[in-house]
Amino acid sequence: MIAFRHFALRRGSRLLLSDIDLTIQSGWRLGVIGRNGCGKSSLFAVLQGRLEADAGELDLPAKLRLASVAQETPALPDAALDYVLGGDEEVAAVLREEADAQARGDAEAMARAHHRIEELHGYDARARAGRLMHGLGFAPETHERAVKEFSGGWRVRLNLARALMAPSDLLLLDEPTNHLDLDAVLWLEEWLRRYQGTLLVISHDREFLDAVTSHTLHLHDGGARLYTGNYTAFERLRAEQLRQQQITHEREQAERAHLQSFVDRFKAKASKAKQAQSRMKRLEKLAGTEAVRAERPFRFQFAVPDRLPDSMLQLEEVSAGYSALPPLPAGVSGGARGDVGSGHLVEFGASLGPSPQPFPPGGEGADVVLADESYRSKAAVVLTDVRFRLEAGERIGLLGPNGAGKSTLVKTLVGELPPLAGERKAHKDLKIGYFAQHTVESLREGASPFDHLQDKAPGVAAQVLRDFLGGWNFAGDRAFESVNGFSGGERARLALALIAWDKPNLLLLDEPTNHLDLDMREALADALADFDGALVLVSHDRHLLGLVCDSFWRVADGAVESFDGDLDDYARWLRSRGAAVRKANEPAESAESAADRRRAAAAQREQDKTAKARVRKIEARVAAIDADLVALEAKLADPATYNGSTAELMKLGQRQADLRREKETLEAEWLELYEQLEAASA
Repeated sequence: MIAFRHFALRRGSRLLLSDIDLTIQSGWRLGVIGRNGCGKSSLFAVLQGRLEADAGELDLPAKLRLASVAQETPALPDAALDYVLGGDEEVAAVLREEADAQARGDAEAMARAHHRIEELHGYDARARAGRLMHGLGFAPETHERAVKEFSGGWRVRLNLARALMAPSDLLLLDEPTNHLDLDAVLWLEEWLRRYQGTLLVISHDREFLDAVTSHTLHLHDGGARLYTGNYTAFERLRAEQLRQQQITHEREQAERAHLQSFVDRFKAKASKAKQAQSRMKRLEKLAGTEAVRAERPFRFQFAVPDRLPDSMLQLEEVSAGYSALPPLPAGVSGGARGDVGSGHLVEFGASLGPSPQPFPPGGEGADVVLADESYRSKAAVVLTDVRFRLEAGERIGLLGPNGAGKSTLVKTLVGELPPLAGERKAHKDLKIGYFAQHTVESLREGASPFDHLQDKAPGVAAQVLRDFLGGWNFAGDRAFESVNGFSGGERARLALALIAWDKPNLLLLDEPTNHLDLDMREALADALADFDGALVLVSHDRHLLGLVCDSFWRVADGAVESFDGDLDDYARWLRSRGAAVRKANEPAESAESAADRRRAAAAQREQDKTAKARVRKIEARVAAIDADLVALEAKLADPATYNGSTAELMKLGQRQADLRREKETLEAEWLELYEQLEAASA
């Protein structure tokens, strides 16, 4: 149990949290939410012992084992697998002791180490570390690569794997999905559902929060309020609380007006003086419930494009990738770097100049030069035979693991990467708005939002520019502040504003939500839903993908293929594919005798019988859950439900969340059993 008692926390002169009384029970999975700057990460720093409370107390259990994701990864020569294994410090230490003892030939020390390793179940530690790395998207051939060879995003994943490897009673995860692709996010959800300790997670991904949390802590205006249930349950309960608060406030205001009117009319009359005094006392005792302050949701929009051609962009038999060679010498034929054909590129912040950098390990993120045929044979091809067509109004989400080529495909669609083979055809009226993963970092240091916009529109009146920026929440003096002091979310908002200024008819967005809080993500979803042009979106945020995309394409294994289904279908497909891969990787059995085969067949029949019985039980339970959910949803849809107690409403919300979670777990088990039975009958 973790307890905050009259807890307060400041950062500089700003009071972040004040007079917090809060108890977190062991085993809870708590989502910590609130607007950027409300104190979420500072709260984690206090739990980690990196910050001291300014008032009050924090009670933590004795000998609490705490795990969290390191903010930085040193450029180590150690193998990635060894780095992850080091998360379990005790096992890593005793494995080193065993290796040292073996090198010295010290049999007694080896025996002691061996005994301790067995006590800690340490001989499967490398396998556990490997499974964590595999789940987070590391290919087997990368497990022995040095940590220093990985890019920043992949090092973040290594730190996450190392934190999950650590035995812990309390796990703190601050935006764990930011550098993950959707495949890895789905895997992490499954892992966290099985985690036995107490989990505190900060995330702006509502689908992720819904999947892994049992309680929600909302930080707002210096306070902290605990809700039972996941993020969706929190939204519903908070909306009802605000409604009830406003009703109470309005009732009080009406009573105040009535009492004050009586007092004003009769306080001078001797015959009514006693009654007037009584009403004055009643006025003083009214609770003074605060009116609900309208938190104006931030909204923006992408302007209607000037032209909207039917057939916008097409890739025909394209090989996409990066040249492994420096720029071509003068006189050598080849396409121009950064050529966007007949379309107009309106991405803000991309560097379109040639680069002499060699092709990097891991595939994506290099600047390139298109070479002629003699060079092209040496180019690093990421995707082959890509046939991709974009029509007006199409809204496509790209799925697939990181490093498989999603960003490569987007850059090829933009024209930033000329095809290594095949053809890219763009309509003459195509105007692309491109948000790349590096766009936020490409803002000019020291410059203001006004400076950035004026660079794009030098002849436009200052008031027009200020009005436009005001629509993106850079109003007044904020438009003239340096971006140096902006948060990641504010920088991302500015980058989107600069894209919107050009009125693109095709948006190519590569992970636009990494720096955005929940409110800004909702605003982006609304804006994209209303956008009249075409859209290609890369994101690990399923809520955004599900709201704005009509179809999905999977980019993996060097190919780009249409995926027939929605995101739920994709999650099920990933689970079934993972089960098939695990089965395929199982070591082959040794030759069996006839008796062994008979025994194995009998055991298989018994296993199948048990599996079939379990399948029937699961199906019966799922049917019962469905019936309960229908009844619960009907109750929650009934306005009369919200006139009862908040506690009862919270119980209904929690019951609904528990049933949905149980159903999801049972469906995953059912699918695994079904595949097992199918394989046995094949």
